[in-house]
Amino acid sequence: MDMCRMKRLWISMVIMFVAGVDVFAQGGGSGSGTLPALSLSIANDKTTNLIFPYAIKSVDRGSKSVLVQKAKNVENVLQVKAIDRAFKESNLTVITADGTLYSFLLVYAENPPVLNLKLGKDDALLPMVKFSDYSDNERRINGIAEWVSTRKASIKGKGKGRFDMEIKLIGIFVDNDLLYFQFFLSNNSQLNYDVDQLRLFIRDKKQSKRTAFQETELNPLYVHGNDQVIRAYSKQNIVAAFPKFTIPDKKVLVVQLLEKNGGRNLEFQAKYNTLEKVLEVK
Repeated sequence: MDMCRMKRLWISMVIMFVAGVDVFAQGGGSGSGTLPALSLSIANDKTTNLIFPYAIKSVDRGSKSVLVQKAKNVENVLQVKAIDRAFKESNLTVITADGTLYSFLLVYAENPPVLNLKLGKDDALLPMVKFSDYSDNERRINGIAEWVSTRKASIKGKGKGRFDMEIKLIGIFVDNDLLYFQFFLSNNSQLNYDVDQLRLFIRDKKQSKRTAFQETELNPLYVHGNDQVIRAYSKQNIVAAFPKFTIPDKKVLVVQLLEKNGGRNLEFQAKYNTLEKVLEVK
């Protein structure tokens, strides 16, 4: 990596510290001094869509020549364009609601090779950041999620067990138009389970012969607990907070736990009446 690029990355990190973000690496770090950004081509007459696994918390542009906006009525999609063809190389930093930091090096291209980029945890610059300027609302969400994680199971029979792994939906709570989903995860195998993604989406019960399944992705605003790894012979609870939603009668809620670089994927479904078991936060 050349010195100019390293300088840009360093300036980007300094900006995030000034903005009130305390960045720390999990697990003590690997000792490497390089922090590679993702190279992203953008144009002035085409929109590039960045699709993140969690809601977008913060966006920082390297210059005003970078045009960004959240997609309408969607919390996890960022739309990016260049202001004109004279665009000079710049950068973009995004932090998502789970505390993950993504860094992009932006270059101009008349015809960007990718216009829709779905990002995962492997694309992150740093696996975790800690916000030092939590608002009262964020403190409340964090406190409720922590409280929910300690509650006894109020829902039974919703889950999937396979490969000595298990995921169960054991509770749903509501507060101020937010739904808190309480999941129980267990790993009875000798191998750690590295989580690629915990997905929730609403899908048609039955697939039409002429059309594909219609899916609506649900993106958490906040996740409490360790959703990165389920260690061998361990059990844990995680809580994911979502904007309030309902499940239509002819659709189902699908929950998927996907393993990174592995095949021990788990999936189960919940019908519309599952939400009848929602409890109020007391």
